[in-house]
Amino acid sequence: MHQVLSACEDRMKKTLASLKDGFTAFRTGRASASLFDKIRVDYYGNKSPLNQVANISVPEARLIVIQPWDKNLIGEIEKAIRSSELSLNPSNDGKVIRIAIPPLTEDRRKELAKQAKNQTEQGRVAVRNIRRDGNDELKKLLKDGKLTEDEEAKHGEELQKLTDSYIEKLNQALEEKENEIFER
Repeated sequence: MHQVLSACEDRMKKTLASLKDGFTAFRTGRASASLFDKIRVDYYGNKSPLNQVANISVPEARLIVIQPWDKNLIGEIEKAIRSSELSLNPSNDGKVIRIAIPPLTEDRRKELAKQAKNQTEQGRVAVRNIRRDGNDELKKLLKDGKLTEDEEAKHGEELQKLTDSYIEKLNQALEEKENEIFER
């Protein structure tokens, strides 16, 4: 019975982690090394994550500096950034790549906030589906005689509390992301 609740909680944790991971791909007006988490660079025939072939630093709020460990990679890194969905324009001096993060337009901020809301709603639906699966499992255990009606009701209440807490965590993640998007 506790296995049902812990399995549901594990799935809810993964849903929250997935939402937060999805949020890292959003380019807000602030420079962040996590923008490049999904960028892969062709490194001697292998597609390697950018952070494994270069040092990424944020010396100022709107500037990112990428220093490849192998100077021959500068062209590949620039190409990977230009072809990404980030709409950034890198420049290099032969040693490092500098990327100025332009401020977002109001329309772009609204669009990003809308995308964040949509992703959060998908997360809420996923959490509610996990709750439904958990309740179905509890009903099956009741039917099989492995739970009493009181135990099933008690575990159902615990599952609802768990669901409410994860919905709140998703909402909190959305609020933090919206604050970041609309930050000036």
